[in-house]
Amino acid sequence: MKINKTGKNILLAAVLSLMLCGCGSSAESNSKAEPEQNTNNTVETVTAETVSSDDSERFTERDLQQTPDLENAVYYTVSDGENITISEEGVYVLSGSAEEVTVAVDAADDAKVQIVLDGVSIKNTSSPVIYVKHADKVFVTTTDSENIFQVTGSFSSDGDTNTDGVIFSKDDLVLNGGGTLTISSSENGVVCKDDLKITGGTYYVTASSKAFEANDSILINDGTFSITAGTDGFHSENDEDDTKGELVILGGTFNISAKDDALHGQSIVTIEGGTLEIEAGEGIESTQVTISDGTINITAADDGINAGQKSKAYDPVITISGGNLTIEMAAGDTDAIDSNGDLYISGGSINITAQSPFDYDGTGEYTGGTIIVNGATVTSLTNQMMGGFAGQNRKRG
Repeated sequence: MKINKTGKNILLAAVLSLMLCGCGSSAESNSKAEPEQNTNNTVETVTAETVSSDDSERFTERDLQQTPDLENAVYYTVSDGENITISEEGVYVLSGSAEEVTVAVDAADDAKVQIVLDGVSIKNTSSPVIYVKHADKVFVTTTDSENIFQVTGSFSSDGDTNTDGVIFSKDDLVLNGGGTLTISSSENGVVCKDDLKITGGTYYVTASSKAFEANDSILINDGTFSITAGTDGFHSENDEDDTKGELVILGGTFNISAKDDALHGQSIVTIEGGTLEIEAGEGIESTQVTISDGTINITAADDGINAGQKSKAYDPVITISGGNLTIEMAAGDTDAIDSNGDLYISGGSINITAQSPFDYDGTGEYTGGTIIVNGATVTSLTNQMMGGFAGQNRKRG
């Protein structure tokens, strides 16, 4: 089952983007940091990715634009202990190296704010490097540069808000650009309490807990990711709405090492492209898992792909219609593909090394594609139940 499309109007987005470019930008500082007007910027051009008809319904043009418009940008060179507060819509460019600096966004409900990272390094002890308190949407865009964010100690709370991410946003967040961002965290890397989109950039994330976390959804169009996570690599979950908590991957290159789940979506995980190298406790976990394309290599200690009742709004099901999957399981009570509901395989190539290749509680159907189990091509689905094989369900039609 695929994620519901947002139906964005691409023409309206383009008009809004042009309107934003014509607006002035300003910011106020918590301490001594003052904006610098700089006409000699060092930002290099990065070619924007072509928007397909499908992408246009999931992203705005600005989401996919990897090069920021700097015509009216405000420039900051960060300094030790000098926080920056952005209170108005606009584009803000950060550079320099400093410690104990938080860039806070506290703007209007309809404000779109773009924070451009142009060779900036910030190390904090207990506060987020970027903290989005209030806005409509915030873009964090890397130029062709190297950027480093680090939080080393226990995160402090902001009133009732547990700010537990190096980048922490209460509103919609977009990560894009043509450079690199290295994040090191004593808890989480990137936390978004709304929708998180990633459309470009290179990310090196080491986190004691989750690398990327969002409440409503995580939607990835492109990017390069190298992740070491103490719990999950990508985690989308909403405690108040079972229909949310989606994770969608359309493209990108991923190298994920996670002690728990590499990919976790409360409701639906959809993979339509990309190259994923996964080493984790569980590779992919959700209520529904849909794979139609991509190259996915999973080494797992528990389940390779698991559909369980994480959300009461959906029935557990795994659907594989395309892609190239390689799943290698650890010994013991482990399953390569485990559905607490139905399992449908209609295409793709699946190469499994495991004592238990399949485990499903409902219907199992194999109607297309190639399946290799422990070196041998199979034409039907075996079913592992209660620690032993329970025979075969439906054969390939």
